Amino acid sequence: MANLIDLVGRVFISALFLISAYNKIFSIDGSMSWMEGFGVPGFLIYPTIAFEIILPLFVVIGYQARISAGLLAIFCLATALIFHFDFVDQIQTIAFLKNLGLTGGFLFIVANGTKEWSVDREKKYVRL
Repeated sequence: MANLIDLVGRVFISALFLISAYNKIFSIDGSMSWMEGFGVPGFLIYPTIAFEIILPLFVVIGYQARISAGLLAIFCLATALIFHFDFVDQIQTIAFLKNLGLTGGFLFIVANGTKEWSVDREKKYVRL
């Protein structure tokens, strides 16, 4: 049961990024303008999209999950501090706290790794 819960947790925490990347792809101009409104160069949307697709998939399948989760934790914290630091707006406050929560979830993966249902699981050999 622990393996199933671990996998479902990894899927849930990664789904947000995959959906976000999908939305950015189909609204690239709007996403660029939004980023530029915060002083972030618009061309960074392309590596952001790649980041939001590749790393969450690595977390889901369990390939280099600790490294991927660590990078996503940094990404979530940076996103919170750059884009969601307006605490007068309740929606931005909620987005800030959501990013902090995601950071914590990814740090949990960094600290504990994944269970057996992952590509990088330790192979258990039985000696005959």
